[in-house]
Amino acid sequence: MLRNAPKFYEVAKRIVEITDECILVAHNAQFDYRILCTEFRRLGFEYERRSLCTVELSKDLIPGQTSYSLGKLVRSLGIPVTDRHRASGDALATVKLFKMLLDKDTTKTIIKESVRLNPKHQLEPRHLDIIAELPSITGVYYIHNANGDIIYIGKSNNIKKRINQHFTGTNQKSKKIQVQVHAVTYEATGSELVALLKESEEIKRVKPIFNRALRRSIFTHALYSFKDENDYINLKIDVADGRKKPITTFSNRQSGKSFITNAVDDYNLCQKLTGLYKTKTSCFNYDIKACEGACIQKESSDLYNKRVKALIDKNSYANKNMVIIDRGRDVDERSAIFIENGIFKGLGFFNLNYQINNIEVLESIITPMQNNRDTQHIIQSYIRRNKRIKVITLD
Repeated sequence: MLRNAPKFYEVAKRIVEITDECILVAHNAQFDYRILCTEFRRLGFEYERRSLCTVELSKDLIPGQTSYSLGKLVRSLGIPVTDRHRASGDALATVKLFKMLLDKDTTKTIIKESVRLNPKHQLEPRHLDIIAELPSITGVYYIHNANGDIIYIGKSNNIKKRINQHFTGTNQKSKKIQVQVHAVTYEATGSELVALLKESEEIKRVKPIFNRALRRSIFTHALYSFKDENDYINLKIDVADGRKKPITTFSNRQSGKSFITNAVDDYNLCQKLTGLYKTKTSCFNYDIKACEGACIQKESSDLYNKRVKALIDKNSYANKNMVIIDRGRDVDERSAIFIENGIFKGLGFFNLNYQINNIEVLESIITPMQNNRDTQHIIQSYIRRNKRIKVITLD
């Protein structure tokens, strides 16, 4: 394979060009970097680049592995590899491993250090230059100041367009961001659900100065249930109350009312028992023969409650073990949102179904995240809006 390969001096200039202002990422980077420096020194050129070692990062971000050799590590994480011990195969495996490490670096230490130390950001950047380097993809973006600190976190289905809006905005917050922005980094998610969850989690953790420090809950109303004196399950849209356990939540009252209106049709429920029709007698739908008569105890509570429970089960993941499958960052990749016993555990990306069918591998690729009322709202409302989303129930 090497007999007809080019000599190092023939490719040296190209190596300098493609690594200019870049960070070298390698598995056992010290070895690779030493080889490069040695070869350049023979040519009389002092080659200097910063480097990141995926062995060291893996030991920090994925502790407890039996081996940190590239082959054994990617195998234990379920990362698909072809052409092992060949340049392209090992490089692609390292790329996939590094992507996973970036996901698990929840404090964004790697990115912040990169922005702070990268020479190309030491000059005052023009907004047009920043926008030109951004893609029109779904993901989370991070606006940094000159020290590399994150001053704003956002989510968008078109990152380039959204940053352009920040740079052309005339409100007070936009103007302050325009003055302080030094760089914009981003994380592709492919999935809007993943972007929403990451944005919510990281704003709470990082508390950027231009995001609201104490961000209010992103929902105001919730769906609650109770049994009346006749043993029928009633549903009610009400102002969200932290002391009560909701079935699902809504951004506003109108959204909740629209949900209940559709549920009445989809599950053949009673308008009176869902709070849509206030009356002491039968509901309007019963009068036009579109209700089975639960409002006047004509239909048995057992039959009626069975349909209400089907609605509740569909829109709540309490006590469930499941994985929500959505788009990934590449064509052959998917995202996985892991829920265990009704608790959101975290999310990750995978290429092979084996990775999510094997619970140990699934847990290793998942980046742990906080379970709170906002994450529950994000997940439930996303499933409501996206009827065709794939959900796998785990044993």
